[in-house]
Amino acid sequence: MDKADTVANKTPLYTLHRELDAKIVEFANYQMPLNYPSGIIKEHRHVRESAGLFDVSHMGQIKVTGDSAAESLESLLPTDLSKLDIGRQRYSFLTLDTGGILDDLMISRFEDHYLLVVNASNKHQDFDHIAGNLPADCTAELLDNRSLLALQGPLSREVMSRLCPDLRTMRFMDTMDTEVEGIKCQAFCSGYTGEDGFELATNYDDALKLAQLLLDQTEVQPVGLGARDSLRLEAGLCLHGNDIHPNTTPVAAGLAWAIPASRRKGGSKSGGFPGSEPILLELENGPTLTRVGIQPEGRAPVRAHCEIVIPTGESIGEVSSGGYGPTVGRPIAMGYVKSAYSHLGTELQAIVRGKPLNVKICHLPFVQHNYKKHYITSGANSA
Repeated sequence: MDKADTVANKTPLYTLHRELDAKIVEFANYQMPLNYPSGIIKEHRHVRESAGLFDVSHMGQIKVTGDSAAESLESLLPTDLSKLDIGRQRYSFLTLDTGGILDDLMISRFEDHYLLVVNASNKHQDFDHIAGNLPADCTAELLDNRSLLALQGPLSREVMSRLCPDLRTMRFMDTMDTEVEGIKCQAFCSGYTGEDGFELATNYDDALKLAQLLLDQTEVQPVGLGARDSLRLEAGLCLHGNDIHPNTTPVAAGLAWAIPASRRKGGSKSGGFPGSEPILLELENGPTLTRVGIQPEGRAPVRAHCEIVIPTGESIGEVSSGGYGPTVGRPIAMGYVKSAYSHLGTELQAIVRGKPLNVKICHLPFVQHNYKKHYITSGANSA
C-alpha cells in the first residue's frame, strides 16, 4: 500500500490516475499524480510541444456574491475590480498587514459573482479570511463540489476548438460559461505553464467524463505535478510556499505589475488593502531583496533553501525554487538576493552540499511565454 493511501482527500479523477498507473503522492492533503509511466521529462516536453492534461481539482474555488462584493474584495486585494470586465480574470494576492503575501490567486468576474481560484494548501485559510471580512450583504462559498482540469500546450486550442468551438476565440485571461460536449463548464484561458491553454471548472460528477473526453484526443497526454512544477519554473512563475509566502512582499517578488496605478500612491483608490503602507513605500524606494533568475554553472541542480553568497562568503540571499529545465536542457533556479546584487550577469555562488557552486543572475522567464493575448478571429491556431 502506498503511503498516499492513508490520505483522506481524493479528487474525482483518482481512479483514473490509478488506471493510468500514476505515481501517487500526498500534496496539500490530497492524493495526487506526481507522474505517469512516461516520466516527468517526457510529460514536460509533451506540454511544450502538444497538449497535456492536468488534474488540479485540489485547488480552492471561492464564489463571492453581493451588492458590495467588488468593494469588499478590494479591501483584501491590491487590485481594481471596477476595471475588471465580465468575462475577464486577473492575477492578484491576499496581503497581510506586514506587506507579506497570504496567498496568490486568480479572480474572475462573471455576471452575478466573482470567482477566486486559490492554492490548495491555503484554501480553507483563505476562505475563512475572505468570509470573515465580508459585510452582511455579501456571501462567500467554498465550492467543494467542483473540479478543475487544465489543458496546456500549443495544441490545446486546436483540441478545445473541436470539442467546444466557443473557446476558439478566447484570449489570454478571458473566461466564459460554456458546455464541452454537453458538460457544463466555466472556462478560463489561462494556466501555470507559460503555454496557451485552458482551465475548465465543472461539477465533481462530470469531471471524470470530461477528463476522459480530453484524453481521447490524440494530442493529449496526462501530466502530473512533477512536470507542472518544472514547467512553471521555466516560465518564471511563483510557487506559494517557496517563492512567495507571508514573509515576502509583492514588490520583492517582482509582482508589482499586478498592483494597478489606481491602488498606488496618488491613485483614485490608493491604499486601503492590508499592508498597503509598507507595500506602497517599497514601490517608491525599492525592496531590500529581489526575486531573480539564477543560472547555475555545470549540470548540478541548485535546490530550494541553498544559500547564495558573494565570493568573500557573505550571505546575500537564498534559492527559493530550483531544478532541471527540460526545455532549456540545464539546471535553473529562482531566488532572492539583496537588491544591489540583482543585476543581470552578476556572478555569485550557491552553497550546494556545503560547497560553493558558481551561479549567475539571469533573465526571467527561462522560456518565452506563449499566451494568446489578442482576439482570435479565424482558425484554431491563429494568434
